[in-house]
Amino acid sequence: MTEKTKERASRNRTLTVNADEIPALEQQIYSCDDLSDNFADDIIVNCDLFDCLDKIPNRYFDLIIIDPPYNLDKDFHGRKFSSMKSDVYEDYLRSWFYKVCEKLKDDGSLYMCGDWKCTSSMQKIIEERLTIINRITWQREKGRGAKSNWKNGMEDIWFAVKDPKNFFFDVESVKMKRRVIAPYKENGKPKDWEETSSGNFRITYPSNFWDDISIPFWSMPENTDHPTQKPEKLYAKIILASSKAGAKIFDPFMGSGTSAVVAKKLNRHYCGVEINKEYCLWAAKRLNNAELDSSIQGYSDGVFWERNSLGEQKKASLKKRQS
Repeated sequence: MTEKTKERASRNRTLTVNADEIPALEQQIYSCDDLSDNFADDIIVNCDLFDCLDKIPNRYFDLIIIDPPYNLDKDFHGRKFSSMKSDVYEDYLRSWFYKVCEKLKDDGSLYMCGDWKCTSSMQKIIEERLTIINRITWQREKGRGAKSNWKNGMEDIWFAVKDPKNFFFDVESVKMKRRVIAPYKENGKPKDWEETSSGNFRITYPSNFWDDISIPFWSMPENTDHPTQKPEKLYAKIILASSKAGAKIFDPFMGSGTSAVVAKKLNRHYCGVEINKEYCLWAAKRLNNAELDSSIQGYSDGVFWERNSLGEQKKASLKKRQS
């Protein structure tokens, strides 16, 4: 739509939308005017957030996931965001964050993504309306190195709630399956780990440092050309931990639709707002694809696996089917 069709290698699985697919996909996308009549679940809205926030009901969502523009110069396919002084960026955050918080139920949770440059500003603004429970840091193994600085390989996610004494959190749903490097036995039997035909593994509770995330790349079907796309696995952890099946999830900066797609795959309801029409088309197609394939890379058999463990995951899945 906005660029010439890129020539891609035969093994490149990056999602694209052809011209003949657009009319059908457009039928799945709401406009700001569509929200005037009534509000429904499971929608993606192509609209400027400032134009539609007042049309979205307050205290409606169990979980809000926010991945706003960071305080960087970034081109989102023709829509450019420019870096600014911290105090100006904080005013920008306030211009929509306060109203977004009104959409959260009293026992709901909110997560906001950021990088090293803007994370302190985000913490400040979040604390003006909510109580921060934790800061998650995840390892972002992608991007170019820097010759005159340390490579930026980490990002933060702030976890906050309205009521610190009343919010949902299910740690059992986000346990991790890790290889056991030095297996310890007691009376000749594995202690706190399992011996399997594909290796030795331990089921562990998650920490607030996530080193098992793979950034979407060209050989993954979830990949799009969005410049700051978040991995489905990343959002799956948030959604499973902080919402129940059937919960309502809001994403005010939806991008290429990762929050909506993961919500659908995990049996939650979704509402995403995105100003870029092309991104909405990608999101709509990804939601259609989720009807046929609800798998999430790195999440299977009810646990999150380490990075680069696809072989072990396939063996475990095959063994489960055979048993």
